[in-house]
Amino acid sequence: MTKLDTDAISLKRRGSGLPLVLLHCLGVDHHFWGFADDLARDFTLICYDLPGHGRSPVPAGAYTIEDLSAQLGELLARHKIARAHVAGISLGGLIAQHFAAMRPEAVDRLILIDTTPRYTDELRAMWAERAATARSAGVKVLVEGLLKIWFTPQSVADNTEAVRYVRTTLQQSSGEGYALACEALAAADLRAASAEITAPTLVICGDDDIPSFLDAARWLASNVKGARLDWIGKARHASVIERPSEALAIMRKFLRG
Repeated sequence: MTKLDTDAISLKRRGSGLPLVLLHCLGVDHHFWGFADDLARDFTLICYDLPGHGRSPVPAGAYTIEDLSAQLGELLARHKIARAHVAGISLGGLIAQHFAAMRPEAVDRLILIDTTPRYTDELRAMWAERAATARSAGVKVLVEGLLKIWFTPQSVADNTEAVRYVRTTLQQSSGEGYALACEALAAADLRAASAEITAPTLVICGDDDIPSFLDAARWLASNVKGARLDWIGKARHASVIERPSEALAIMRKFLRG
């Protein structure tokens, strides 16, 4: 595996109050969390581009979710952040799960959005196919199919601001950066780690996400001690940017305890 370069990661901060770390999903960048700016009135929002995404360089070789979790720990230590709320969607949600399980003293409250502890065997095979396509033809050829997974047909037809952001960012994604992340997702199995999470946990999922993510949301809510599950109506995999007002209300209520 490749030691991930923490020096190359630029941490973005805004707001004041207890830190809230925001971990984005595959193929986009830290701007994904622009919808959450209003939370900066109560929290110090902290986000960054994951390796091979946005302005963060593509790693020299394969890495794991565990490596991404360790990188998060190094970033927080470097910036002298001893404890924070942590929220992650999809890929970011797997990082958040592992970090919360391994570093319980560092996580105040945990939000897991449209994520899973382990992909089904069918989806693991899909990640291998996507990685191969991204390397050979670029992420651009995947974009229109991905939009149908991320958003409801109405949002795609309306070409909403969120759809435009995701389309543009995916089109600009590094093929190798995307492929390496696909392979990390395919290899992940965090089911055993769920029992080690002690932070109060909120699971959020779009109620029109694909069946395996609906199942995963229910599994996490049942296997993380004390976790609660909230659905975002009429939303798919990018639930929090497809329905930002609903997402913000759910997140704010939970973070305020």
